[in-house]
Amino acid sequence: MDHTAALPAPARRIRRIRRAVLAASATLGAALVAFVAQRPLRHRHTGWHAWVGTVNGVVVLTVAALPLAALAVWVSARRRTAAGGAPEWARRRSVAEVGMVYGTVPWVWMTMLPGSGAGVAPRRVSLVPLRDLIEVVAGAPVTAIVQVVGNLLVLAALGFFAPVRFAALASVRRVLVLGVACSVLIETAQYVLWLDRVSSVDDVLVNAAGAALAARASRRWWRTAGGAPAGRPRSAVPAGR
Repeated sequence: MDHTAALPAPARRIRRIRRAVLAASATLGAALVAFVAQRPLRHRHTGWHAWVGTVNGVVVLTVAALPLAALAVWVSARRRTAAGGAPEWARRRSVAEVGMVYGTVPWVWMTMLPGSGAGVAPRRVSLVPLRDLIEVVAGAPVTAIVQVVGNLLVLAALGFFAPVRFAALASVRRVLVLGVACSVLIETAQYVLWLDRVSSVDDVLVNAAGAALAARASRRWWRTAGGAPAGRPRSAVPAGR
C-alpha cells in the first residue's frame, strides 16, 4: 500500500466536513428565511414573547446564536485536542455535537409555539397517513413547499450528525427509528400541552424521512464501532474489545 498517497486524505475529509456543514447551514438559513418571508417582519407582541413566542423571534435568536455555536465547536475541539485526542476526530466530534443541538432546537422550538386557540380550542389528532400531506400539497405552492421542506428539516440536523457522533446510530434504519421516536414525542407534547396544533401522523412520517435522508447524506463521515469514520481503512484502527 502506498502510504504517501494516503496522507492528504485527512485534509480532504476535513474539507468535505466543512463543506457539508456550510451546506447544512445554508439550507437551514434558507428554510428560516422562507418562514420569515411568509410573515411580515413585525410583531403584534411586545417584550419577551416577541422573541421566544413567535417564529420571527426564533429566527432572529437562531441567527444570533450562530457565532456562539461556532465558538462552542472551537472550544470543545481545543479541549479534546489538549487532552490528547487527534485534531481531526476532535473537530469532527465537536461539530457533530454542536450541530445536532444548533440545527434541531430552533425547529423543535417552532413546532411547540402555541396557536391562537391554545388551551381553548379542542385538541386535534390526525391518524390517517398521507391525508394531511395531500391537503397541503394540493394547496398554495409556496405554503406547500414551506410546510413540506420545514417538516423535512425539523430533525434533519439530528439525522445528519447523530451517526457521525455515535457509532450505535451509524445506520439509516436506526436513524429512521430515532426520527420516528423523536417526532412522536413532539406530536405527543403538542397534544398534551394543548397548543392548538394538529398532532398528525404525517408530521411523524415527514420528520422521520428528513432525518433518514440527512443521515444518508452524511454516510461517508459516520463513526464506526472502532471510532473511525465509515470511509477510513479499518487497518489503521485498533481492534475492538
